[in-house]
Amino acid sequence: MPSAEALIAFALTSLVLIAVPGPSVLFVIGRSLAWGRSAGLWSVLGNELGSLVPIGAVAFGVGAIVAQSVALFTVVKVLGALYLAYLGIQAIRHRRDGIGDDSETTPRRVSPFVVLRQGFIVGATNPKTIVFFVAALPQFVDFHAGAVPVQMMVLGLVFTVIAFACDATWALLAGSAREWFAKSPRRLAAVRGTGGGMMIGLGGVLLLADNKA
Repeated sequence: MPSAEALIAFALTSLVLIAVPGPSVLFVIGRSLAWGRSAGLWSVLGNELGSLVPIGAVAFGVGAIVAQSVALFTVVKVLGALYLAYLGIQAIRHRRDGIGDDSETTPRRVSPFVVLRQGFIVGATNPKTIVFFVAALPQFVDFHAGAVPVQMMVLGLVFTVIAFACDATWALLAGSAREWFAKSPRRLAAVRGTGGGMMIGLGGVLLLADNKA
């Protein structure tokens, strides 16, 4: 287990980094605007569960290989970017679903499992997450205490819990703002399209990511 001092230091560092809106926040806001608070919260849960994949990879040494290999890193970031773009396009295509004379505020039904799965894929393929953990986790590990992978996983879980709390707040705020837009069919379609556009833009940002911390 990491020392109490290392856990506190890492938690404070994580909180500062997470508080600054980044790719995860933009993804969650885009999903909340497109499909509402419930979808946003499920996306947060899926995204954080997905982030456990790169955390585990870093803990057991695979993450460093991916971060240092241009080819592998490029494959991960392209797949992640394309998937985000796909989700954004789907949100734009279906921006008018459920909007009609008798159901102006009724959103299109989206299965929680589907949203959870989509969030998981986004979290697992975020190249910035891999680079961050490769650079940050070793700095808070006591290598003389042994069980280094376990220490890294514990630190990663601390980061995940903090990220979930912060990202869930953004999801609730964006979902609440969406409720006002839902009062008008035109506004609701526009905000759904905006959420989709944000995801497409985020995919473009990830394509520009490099493998340097």
